[in-house]
Amino acid sequence: MPKRVQIAHVALWTQHLETLKTFYTTYFEGECGTKYTNPAKGFESYFIRFGAVALELMQRADHTEKAPENATGFCHLAFGVESRAAVCNLTEQLRRAGYAVKKEHRVTGDGYYESVVADPDGNQIEIVA
Repeated sequence: MPKRVQIAHVALWTQHLETLKTFYTTYFEGECGTKYTNPAKGFESYFIRFGAVALELMQRADHTEKAPENATGFCHLAFGVESRAAVCNLTEQLRRAGYAVKKEHRVTGDGYYESVVADPDGNQIEIVA
């Protein structure tokens, strides 16, 4: 029987490495590893773990272009919480902290109860139950 394939990590480029690290560890309870630095390439990164999957935040001075909002490719990250109340509570906590709520909590066509917020770089983050 073939070995089951799992996503190990997803990576995001940013120009605000420390800000994104704080966002994902504070609001989404990620566990941050040690910062990796490669001075020869001007590269820095953190792996932030969420259970079995990690988010790699990467920064390099020559990576400055952001893809347009409707570009083909990855669209959003989704974080699951334990209940509809938790979706509402986390959304309100983020709103009070000054983060943009892109879509208010609702039941989607595929049955999720979700809201959508923007991280400090404007990436869409779904909060789902």
